[in-house]
Amino acid sequence: MEQSTAASRPWLLLLCLAVAATGGVLQARAQLDSKGFISVDCGLPGKASYVDGGTKLSYVSDAGFIDDTAGANQNISGQYIRPQLSRRYHDVRSFPDGTRNCYTLRSLVSGRKYLVRAAFLYGDYDGLGRLPVFDLHLGVNYWQTVNVSTPGFEVTAEAIVVVPDDFVQVCLVNTGAGTPFISALELRPLKMKFYPQVNLMQGLVLDVRLNLGPADLTDIVRYPEDPHDRVWIPWADPKEWMEISTTKQVDSEYDDFEVPTAVMQTAVTPLNASMKLEITWDPVPQPHDLSPGYFIIMHFSELQLLPSNALREFDININGVRLSEAIRLVYLGVGVIFNEKPYQDGNYNISIKATANSTLPPILNALELFSIMSMTNFGTDSRDVSAMTTIKTKYHVEKNWMGDPCAPKTMAWEKLMCSYDTGIPPRIRSVNLSSSGLNGDISPSFADLKALQHLDLSNNNLTGTILDTLSQLPLLKILDLSGNQLSGSIPSGILKRIQDGSLNLRYDNNSNLCTNANSCRPAKMKSKLPIYVGAPIVIIVVIVSVALTLFCLLRRKTPGLMKNSVKPQNETRNDGDTSLGLETRRFTYNEIERITNNLQQVLGKGGFGYVYDGFLEDGTQVAVKIRSESSNQGDKEFLAEVQILTRIHHKNLVSLIGFCKDGVHMALVYEFMSEGTLQDHIEETEMQDA
Repeated sequence: MEQSTAASRPWLLLLCLAVAATGGVLQARAQLDSKGFISVDCGLPGKASYVDGGTKLSYVSDAGFIDDTAGANQNISGQYIRPQLSRRYHDVRSFPDGTRNCYTLRSLVSGRKYLVRAAFLYGDYDGLGRLPVFDLHLGVNYWQTVNVSTPGFEVTAEAIVVVPDDFVQVCLVNTGAGTPFISALELRPLKMKFYPQVNLMQGLVLDVRLNLGPADLTDIVRYPEDPHDRVWIPWADPKEWMEISTTKQVDSEYDDFEVPTAVMQTAVTPLNASMKLEITWDPVPQPHDLSPGYFIIMHFSELQLLPSNALREFDININGVRLSEAIRLVYLGVGVIFNEKPYQDGNYNISIKATANSTLPPILNALELFSIMSMTNFGTDSRDVSAMTTIKTKYHVEKNWMGDPCAPKTMAWEKLMCSYDTGIPPRIRSVNLSSSGLNGDISPSFADLKALQHLDLSNNNLTGTILDTLSQLPLLKILDLSGNQLSGSIPSGILKRIQDGSLNLRYDNNSNLCTNANSCRPAKMKSKLPIYVGAPIVIIVVIVSVALTLFCLLRRKTPGLMKNSVKPQNETRNDGDTSLGLETRRFTYNEIERITNNLQQVLGKGGFGYVYDGFLEDGTQVAVKIRSESSNQGDKEFLAEVQILTRIHHKNLVSLIGFCKDGVHMALVYEFMSEGTLQDHIEETEMQDA
């Protein structure tokens, strides 16, 4: 790194000059309320809880933070339980199944800064003696790799982040190097002025937080001494450093980091003024970041009341680069130095050395070292997450739906498809829950997935009605509800979407579903063909015979009837053929395609051709019979049938609503009847008589 004035600019020097009166003791500042703390003992059975003997904080079971079916509770081997071991390490939850298993911490404040800490102690809980290695994610972003090197050694991962939502997820990811497990999970709210390097796009991962110079090297400072429950590890080196301390209150009123008094009351200094304080370390490459950037935060306080002829003044260098001007401290005041931009080097050396004018060696009270945590991966749109969480809970979905639904891409939920546009959160565009054993009604939360294009709920046991709110999904193209037990009618909003061609609805095999709201009643038999009866068969035979006789008489008396009864095939009419007094409607083939949703659902087949289900503009259900290419009926025969069916009306015959003669396309549009076909009734009668 080059020596330059600019090199010192990223560093802030906050040397607070508030001076306590000589010999005076300041009133101890009131501790912050622990409200907002989340303390979870992972693996604690049921709804058990306890108060930690050291911190006096209440720890609860993880049952309310993770799926009931996720993982298994285990106890560590008795040989690793020692008197000083915190109770939260006595048990673990392990995750032998699934690539990703996640805890969800809720009721947070969106945009607030939080400390999140996870703790691990293997303790040979599974009796296999296999030390695992696995990844830890915070939401959809990589946090760090957990590498358990010793069965009885405690491993801690801590991150400081700004959460974008009112929840945050901690996920354990199986990388194929052993079963992930966890002992404890803690979350602590922080003040926004703390750790200014942290923002929505960048978090900090703690490497070490040191309390330098305490007399007792087993004395860890955390809550309640630190109201924010940061854990300060004691460190001293009698061979290189001398410890100094005070019992007086250090004035931290203007300390933007609010380092606890117990930490600032101790410090280290070199054995003589000519020596320097040195701290060195080599960065640990991470699988997702081989050269992580580092932030260094150093805390200072002058603990000795110096005589007038004494001076403590020192310089700070990192890798040989001087940081800021020479530093002088005020008695019992506090100061902090940290870099605003990360350093990225192969190794690091912090050197704190007295200036030529100084009569006393340098001093250092505490040090925090962090690596950068990228938070640039977007999680799924929070509205989609909320909707899918509700759907998952309602139907007790047994798929491994853990963590974020769409991100990272490699861990997206099974049966979901998402859209990934640069610069915005992913959106859910397809949900396929076909044959998933769903019961109950259709969840209203499906209508909250505003980017949804394809929804498949087929072949389940869904009951109730079709939600009209689904028609308000602007991008929905395919809605498959077939093979359920839905009832009621198809809502008007859905019908309108079908008619304008923007929605393809599949609803067959719902025996209680009726499609005409004006005449909706349970169907006795499935509708197949467009000619339906409700009277004895003999009446139909008589009527058909009369119709044929009338047709023959009309042909004899009016030879030109067939020639003039229908308009030319290239003319489009929607108002019936008034030239012959016909009140039937003439359709274009484009209208036929729109009515039948592009010939989507077949009701049956006859000699003339296939019969399709359809809907008119007003929602009336119709049956559309379209002539097939193999039909022997020609234009004359077709037009003759139109004439007969137009002129004959009977309560036991289905009514002809209209016809289509558009080029080679010929079709008949009939009234839809829900009582079944003639053949259905014959078969039903035969079965009853048998």
